[in-house]
Amino acid sequence: MNNHSQLIVIGGGPGGYAAAFLAADLGLKVTLVDMEKNPGGVCLFRGCIPSKALLHIARILCESREAKELGIEFASPKIDINKVRAWKDSVVTRLTGGVGQMAKLRKVAFIQGQAKFIDSNSVKIKKADGSEMTLAFDHAILATGSFPISLPFAPKSARVLDSTTALELADVPQRLLVVGGGYIGMELGTVYRELGSKVSVVEMTPGLLPGCDRDLAAVLEKRVTPLFESIKLNTKVVKMDDTGKGIAVTFEQDGKQTKEDYDKVLVSIGRKPNSQNLGLENTKVKLNERGFAVVNAQRQTTDPKIYAIGDIAGEPMLAHKASHEGRTAAEAIAGHKVAFEPNAIPAVVFTDPEIAWCGLTETEAKNKGREVEVVKFPWGASGRAVTLNRIDGLTKLIIDPATQRVLGMGIVGVGAGELIAEGVLAVEMGAVAADIKLSIHPHPTLTETIMETAETFFGQSTHFYRPKK
Repeated sequence: MNNHSQLIVIGGGPGGYAAAFLAADLGLKVTLVDMEKNPGGVCLFRGCIPSKALLHIARILCESREAKELGIEFASPKIDINKVRAWKDSVVTRLTGGVGQMAKLRKVAFIQGQAKFIDSNSVKIKKADGSEMTLAFDHAILATGSFPISLPFAPKSARVLDSTTALELADVPQRLLVVGGGYIGMELGTVYRELGSKVSVVEMTPGLLPGCDRDLAAVLEKRVTPLFESIKLNTKVVKMDDTGKGIAVTFEQDGKQTKEDYDKVLVSIGRKPNSQNLGLENTKVKLNERGFAVVNAQRQTTDPKIYAIGDIAGEPMLAHKASHEGRTAAEAIAGHKVAFEPNAIPAVVFTDPEIAWCGLTETEAKNKGREVEVVKFPWGASGRAVTLNRIDGLTKLIIDPATQRVLGMGIVGVGAGELIAEGVLAVEMGAVAADIKLSIHPHPTLTETIMETAETFFGQSTHFYRPKK
């Protein structure tokens, strides 16, 4: 390998490798640098993929327990935590190995190591074997991702977990406290609860999943309340101490403090961009007050030769957003006329039930003072939901009353993450309610709830009587 590349991509997550692969497909000579032995990033190694593998196991455990209501009773499951961990790890190995093979097939030069900018034209790479090299480039893409935020007063202890160490699944603690009721905390709390932990959640805001529409979050909250040991809302954690046997946690609510002991504590209060120690001070790249790189519609930074995508380029910190940003940046560098201007970036919370939304939310519409019509279809009226014994669901559309255009969609229920793509397409294509109503959906499926929500807008839903006012 010589010491020049048309494009260097720093960070091999879903954004980085998507950018590198498309750039190679477009004929560029590409170098991809990442600390792991294969591309994949946090998502594949320590995030999206291992967590979903464990959530699948949690769902199996839950269904085996709930099957009693349908007349089928199983003996109590025997959980081999070593086999569970090994299976989760095998999923990661298979997928990251596959991505590594894709890099080879595209002739992307992959370097395991850490890159730091010397200036706007070159980087120094410290390889995993300890050697160093300098690489000149025509363009660079920053795809360095993010890291979990820690609590400054939390003790440095194996008993205090973040999302990374929680997914290592060292053991199943008897009592686990989850600090933060966002999507990461709720997903991992679900996993540990089904594996046998008594799980408590503490959230400083009035409800779980801040930022999610309350009617959607309420369905999840109702289901997990009897499953979790406790849910403490409007409550702060102000102190943690490692007692040698566990973690003593001090809570504060309404000015009053209480104290409880837990075997382990999972801190899931958000993530920060990896924008430090990259040598950006040697370039023209500017960061905002939160550490995100300032970018334009092509994801180009204030340094014309350097682009930024994914978590380092701003919220939402989602893998699929990073991938599409990466493809936009690659096309821009290849000379194509492109811009990253999505109308709907879907968000999915893979709890049970799942929650998914895209486009304009009801909460955003209220905050912006925008007039919208919100129509809902309860899953109790869905034949498919009844056959699944899961009527605790809801589908809703956010519609512009003047144009009848679909502005957003929200779903809570089994498989919501698989259903939301129709809403993304509707928003991006500028579909109106009649487009969805007149599109024949297969029966009996949960997708029918989307069609019937659109029918509800006109007061014509077959299975949910709500006349148009």
